[in-house]
Parts: sequence; C-alpha cells; structure tokens
Amino acid sequence: MDDYQDYSADYPQEEHVYTGEELSGYEEYAPEQPVYTSKKKKKRRRKHYFLRFCIFCALLFGLYYFLNSDFFAVREFEVTGNQYYTPAQIIEMSGLQSGVNMFFETKTRPARNALLEDPYIRLAEIKRKVPGTIQINLVERREYAAVPTGDQYVLIDNEGTVLRIADEEPALPILGNIDITESTPGKALQVEQTYLLTDTLSLLNLVEENDIYFKKIEFSTVIIRAYIYDDLYCEGAPANIRDNMASIQKLLQELYKEEITRGVIRVGTDNYLSYSPSY
Repeated sequence: MDDYQDYSADYPQEEHVYTGEELSGYEEYAPEQPVYTSKKKKKRRRKHYFLRFCIFCALLFGLYYFLNSDFFAVREFEVTGNQYYTPAQIIEMSGLQSGVNMFFETKTRPARNALLEDPYIRLAEIKRKVPGTIQINLVERREYAAVPTGDQYVLIDNEGTVLRIADEEPALPILGNIDITESTPGKALQVEQTYLLTDTLSLLNLVEENDIYFKKIEFSTVIIRAYIYDDLYCEGAPANIRDNMASIQKLLQELYKEEITRGVIRVGTDNYLSYSPSY
C-alpha cells in the first residue's frame, strides 16, 4: 500500500467546457419539457380585457347620449330646387319637424317617400347637416302642356306625366283633339294617338330651344297643326316640323317683318316647306 503512487498528474485529463450548444444526438433521447403558463399572467390578461371592454362600453354610451342631446335638435330647414311649391309646403309634405333630434327622431327615408308621392316632385334628397339643419334637395316636374278633357284640362310635363287636373285654361300650349284613355296624376298620360303625343312633346322641347312658341296644337290622324297665332299655323307630321325647325324659324322671321299673321306653313318630307296666305 505504501508503494502506491498517484500518476494522474503525469497524464493531463481533457477538460469539457459547456458552450451552450446542444450535444449531437441528445435531442433524440431528451424528453419533451412541458410548458407551464403562470396562473397570475392569465388572471392579469383577463383583467385587461375586461377593463378594455368597460372603457369601450363607456365610450359607446357616452357617444349615444351626446348624439341624443339637444345639441343635435333640428333648428332649421333648407329647401332647394322647388318652384311649384313653397319651402313651407315642402316641409309640411315631408312630415319633418323641428325641435326633435336629427339622428334618432328624424326619419329621412319616410320623408323622402312622402315627397315622391306628389306628381310634381321627380327627385328628392334629404341630408342632415350637423348640428341642427335638415337639407331638402328637389327636382320638380314642370308644367309643359295641357290637354282638354270636357270642361277641364290635364296638365302634363315634357315626358307626358300627368301633374294635375285644372278647371281653368292654363297659359300653356293646348294639345287638342286627343282621345284620352287614362289621366291619373303621377302616371303617364294614356291616349289613343301615343306616337303623335310622344313626337309632339319632343317637338315642344326643340321649339322652346329655338324661341318659337306654339299656343295650340291640334291632332289629326297622322299630322298636327301647330298654331303660332290664331290664324297662322304649321301643318305636318311632328317629326317633319322638328327636322325643319331652322327653315321654319327663318320663314317666320320674314313673316314677322312683313307683319303677316295669317296663313299656313306646310312641312313635308325631304325638307319640303311652303307657305300659303290662305287655308
């Protein structure tokens, strides 16, 4: 035992230093480590979500009560595009009221539909202007011509829509000798001479652009008589009169210069135009 000597010092042993790198092949045998989430962290997250929800609800209720406050009460109405009706009549027809909340007590869609029920109103738009103004924008139909029926007159616009029935003769072009089959306000006028009525309304649009006024138009089977004066008129198909409007206007200027207010201007196809001082 006394002869035993320690020779380890003569043989230096290899020192292993851990560098943080995984040993090769170790992962094949290393057991999976479970991941644990702290219960305190979960509770903290729940508290944060609940707090955010409470803040969101508070903001939502605050916004609701602010919008529902008297600050947004209707105080003024602006009406544009009206000609036949006054602003007060338009507001009354819409059913809109002042002093009520513009968001929660002002119903724009029913008000718009109520306005569109009137034959004179073609388009209607209702807008809210904060803090308390309601704007009503209209496009009205305009009285364009009148069709006699018995002792009354059916007033129509430039598209043939019936606007109203009048008891007195209006200051409009009178379309005579038309056989009416239906004349309901707000709907298209129904007549037997549909093609003549359509062409005549198109003619009246062009006449207005050329500063010519027909005080009366009488219908027959295929032609019309468009009266400029009581004893001076154009005779022909509406399309022919329309296509020769420039020549008719030039002839009328010559007749005006000579103070001629009697005769007939016959208009045909292929730019045919003639004037006769007698019927």
